[in-house]
Amino acid sequence: MSEKPSFFSELKRRNVIRMVGLYLVGAWLVVQVAGTVLPMFGAPEWLPRTIVVLLAIGFVPAVIFSWVFELTPQGLKREDDVAPEQSITPHTGRRMDRTIIVVLVLALGYFAFDKFALRKNAETAVAGAILNKSIAVLPFENLSSDKENAYFTDGVQDEILTALSRIADLKVISRTSVMQYKSGAPRNLREIGQQLGVAHVIEGSVQRAANKIRVNAQLIDARNDAHLWAQTYDRDLADVFAIQSEIAKAIADQLQAKLSPNEKKAIEQPPTTDLAAFDLYSRAKSLLLTSGFSATAEPDERKAIELLDEAVKRDPSFFDAYRQLAWAHEQLYAVSGVDHTPARLALAEAAVQAATRLRPDAAETHLARAQYLYYGLRDYAGALAELQIARRALPNDPRLFELTGYILRRRGQQEEGLQNLQRAVELDPRNFFTLQQIALSYSNFRRYAETIAALDRVLAIVPDNVETRANRGLWYMCWKADTRPLRQTIDVILAQGPGAIVSAADIWFFCALAERDPAAAERALIALGDNPCWSNDNAILLSRSFGEGLLARMTKDEARARTAFEAARAQQEKIVQAQPDYGPALCVLGLIDAALGRKDLALEEGRRAIALMPVEKDVTNGSRVLQYFAITAAWAGDKELALQQLETGLRAPVAAQMLSYGALKLFPVWDPLRGDPRFEKIVASLAPENSKK
Repeated sequence: MSEKPSFFSELKRRNVIRMVGLYLVGAWLVVQVAGTVLPMFGAPEWLPRTIVVLLAIGFVPAVIFSWVFELTPQGLKREDDVAPEQSITPHTGRRMDRTIIVVLVLALGYFAFDKFALRKNAETAVAGAILNKSIAVLPFENLSSDKENAYFTDGVQDEILTALSRIADLKVISRTSVMQYKSGAPRNLREIGQQLGVAHVIEGSVQRAANKIRVNAQLIDARNDAHLWAQTYDRDLADVFAIQSEIAKAIADQLQAKLSPNEKKAIEQPPTTDLAAFDLYSRAKSLLLTSGFSATAEPDERKAIELLDEAVKRDPSFFDAYRQLAWAHEQLYAVSGVDHTPARLALAEAAVQAATRLRPDAAETHLARAQYLYYGLRDYAGALAELQIARRALPNDPRLFELTGYILRRRGQQEEGLQNLQRAVELDPRNFFTLQQIALSYSNFRRYAETIAALDRVLAIVPDNVETRANRGLWYMCWKADTRPLRQTIDVILAQGPGAIVSAADIWFFCALAERDPAAAERALIALGDNPCWSNDNAILLSRSFGEGLLARMTKDEARARTAFEAARAQQEKIVQAQPDYGPALCVLGLIDAALGRKDLALEEGRRAIALMPVEKDVTNGSRVLQYFAITAAWAGDKELALQQLETGLRAPVAAQMLSYGALKLFPVWDPLRGDPRFEKIVASLAPENSKK
């Protein structure tokens, strides 16, 4: 008696498996072709979806049909009615195999055609539509005999760029990205166009002599180096602003960009009638443009304020100068935080009010208000509302997306904040300050691999930027608790000369303490000068004296430690007196008092700092004062509170570097908790996966 065939064998014999394969491959091919072809003939959107549904419904009947029926020389018959000698299933199976191969080849061919031809053409068409009206205004060359006119030349270029950026039909790259392509040096325009993602660039020169000015401008297609337009303007110096608007309108016309009446009016409006005030303004704006990523940020900002004060004194109707003045005060008040005083905030408010009186409805006024509401008052909802209004008339301004990103980040909407920063980079692709902020966003999630990748993008733009190179090693140390890459980077920087390390001296100091290397820490303190020994956790600024105390405490030199911490306290007390309601400053004072053994006072100051700066008010700084209170408690000798606060701090929305795996494992500030099983368990839980056993 023959053995009954298995179910799988029967599926094969009846060609059911072949039918399944043929149906699936054929259905995929039908769906793909329908999705491409039907829209070309104006088919309704529901038709492709209907085809997918019908094919899905038809799958089960097709399988059942192949099981129940068999093809014979006499036609289709039920399988049960076919005698063995009449069966031609093997022959049918071979025919189905050939059919499957043909359909599969067609499917693969279509897949390749779609991926490498249709999609590429579509992407090219879309890119072409975008790029054809995209432009970058490169720095103009100063041809004046007086080199001091370089700032004036920068101002002319900036006004042309600003005018073009008002046109919604154009994509215009921000000045921060184009300023890196210095004039006078050979330029590869094709390469620049690719780096900035634009089809066109403008080059030019300015020559100023007595009361005359010559401005030369030319429009070039960066894709093929074709010169599309050029013009030289020889005018009286007083006509410089008219020249700028004429150039902007000529460029818009060459690119066939639509120009609304409001855009035309904005382009034709001169910034000031006082050329000396414009010169002062141009100098100040150039200083502020780079202060965000400069080791001399504070003196640059203070110098800019002096220049702008003089500019508005000369021309009290200089609207743009007031906006820049407000921004400079806000930088000192909130961005660097070196002067977080009511007096500084009042100066920022006065500048915003002056701009508002001059042009209450201008988009730039709404942007200035948004910046003041965010940096000055932490009024997130109000700032976002102002940005929404400003966006209508400032289509190419990356600051709108950048500021939105910062606001959302401080509200705890980290992913949305990151997306806005990435949008800002599209308009300002070589702004390495924004790229550094993207890296910081990733670090807030403890996504250190992406943090380092973002810093690598910065280094691709500015490979010699010392601070970024050091920060890359620092974040690696925080991630892996491995100081070797950071120390190697520092050694390379030190080999460049004694002054090269200044902007990264605080990171060098951090590395030296993590490695328990007193000699290197002493050298880092000397390199610091009067700068803070730690400023990488936002508003938590630890003075050089504080760093000296840390080093002395690590080396068990208690006399030196006390002297240093007393000096740090005297300095910090003045800061707190000037800004009594600022949580981060009080948080630092609590740390110092804990180091001096003033337990009750330190804990009181730490708790009051948390109350002044709750996470609900400011996610970033609120997280910091919460997290640093764990160090205060540990230094005050309250181990239970320190561990409790450490666990709370690790749950905070934003991750501080001082609470990273590397810092907890290596940095001396956590020594009072070392050896406690609960602390060691917390540290082990933060180790990267490949480090855990």
